[in-house]
Amino acid sequence: MATLIAPDHPSPVEDAESLRKACEGWGTNEKVIISILGHRNSVQRKLIKQAYEEIYHEDLVKRLESELAGDFEKAVYRWMQDPPNRDAVLANVALRHVNQDYRAIIEIACINSPDELLAAKQAYHSLYKHSLEEDIATHTKGDFRKLLVALVGTYRYNGEEINASLAQSEANILHEAIRGSTFNQEEIIRILGTRSKAQLNATFNHYRDEHKISITKNLSGDTKDEFLGALHATIRCIYAPQKYLAKVLRNAISKTGADHDDLTRVIVRRAEKDLKDVKEFYYKRNSVPLDHAIGKATSGDYKAFLITLVGTEGH
Repeated sequence: MATLIAPDHPSPVEDAESLRKACEGWGTNEKVIISILGHRNSVQRKLIKQAYEEIYHEDLVKRLESELAGDFEKAVYRWMQDPPNRDAVLANVALRHVNQDYRAIIEIACINSPDELLAAKQAYHSLYKHSLEEDIATHTKGDFRKLLVALVGTYRYNGEEINASLAQSEANILHEAIRGSTFNQEEIIRILGTRSKAQLNATFNHYRDEHKISITKNLSGDTKDEFLGALHATIRCIYAPQKYLAKVLRNAISKTGADHDDLTRVIVRRAEKDLKDVKEFYYKRNSVPLDHAIGKATSGDYKAFLITLVGTEGH
């Protein structure tokens, strides 16, 4: 469930006018910006942008970029993007980042629905004049490249029907492929890159029941290994996405100084979808409400904006 609390049928014209006033004068009224944009869904935000441009002949997002700064500006910018464009930008940033953290791409490929992934890929092509697969192939290599290209290149069946005998046989194939840490990458990539989420979850469940250990625990090895790390993230995003995202948030918050990029990415991508479920997993694991943890790890307008999106209903 979503954490975003948005009113029914707000006036985009009134919102545009209020945002304009908040940006005029000597100082920006960040509280007004948060109170409006932090309580509008993607359709409502799009209508506000359209109304603002029609009234003032100016791009609202560019105006906000010029008025805001730091992590708050980045979070608002991400929030104001249409979801497919946002995913496209996040994927491109991941590919071009100095440290090249590809978790954003795995999240987009494995947590999104097939139609959401397709929309993100179309937005990527429109923005960057290359396919996402092409840019992944340019920036990666080896089996890691094969895995990422397979994940983003697949339009998965989205139904709940499964083949139980196939789940059993492929669970055994996966077990043989990873036994002794000498991975048969081709078979692992084939299975993870072609099957529906329902089918894969049936396979993962059979793996656990048959071999008395979860597949992720069986994937032992160097935690810094790029391919192994991608396998872990892929399986967790498919099998328990909200639990995975709660762990991303926990790691982001527990880092010295907090990883604001991870924090922003998860919250702005999931506030309109399943962030309430992510919050529940976070609380069960950490015994601290997510909004309290964010409050300790962040400050100022950035903190206020994230907590607005997360909500403060606690335990």
